[in-house]
Amino acid sequence: MNVHEYQGKEILASYGVRIQRGHVANNAEEAVEKAKQLTAETGTGWHVIKAQIHAGGRGKGGGVKLAKNLDQVKEIAGQIIGMDLITPQTPPTGKRVHKVLIAEDVYYPGESETKEFYMSVLLN
Repeated sequence: MNVHEYQGKEILASYGVRIQRGHVANNAEEAVEKAKQLTAETGTGWHVIKAQIHAGGRGKGGGVKLAKNLDQVKEIAGQIIGMDLITPQTPPTGKRVHKVLIAEDVYYPGESETKEFYMSVLLN
């Protein structure tokens, strides 16, 4: 099953799982509007711009970036949308990015290094 990150988060949220909130945008101008909407809803000041393709390793391929203001949201979204993102899980030519997830910045800037965990569930 191919599910984009934003679709997976919608499914998890429908079951009461707390998720990183965000909105999908199809172009840079829409990304700015979604970032403004997200700030109004959550109070977040920084936004994570995430390419939505069916492949892992998007961050390492340049498809996940942090924007610290709305000008950066527009610039980064404009760079990511339309790019051919190459990751270990894509063909050598990559996959074209058609939309991005504008997500709230939820990383705690605490005393210890931030850790990331990835989870997968396979039902047989």
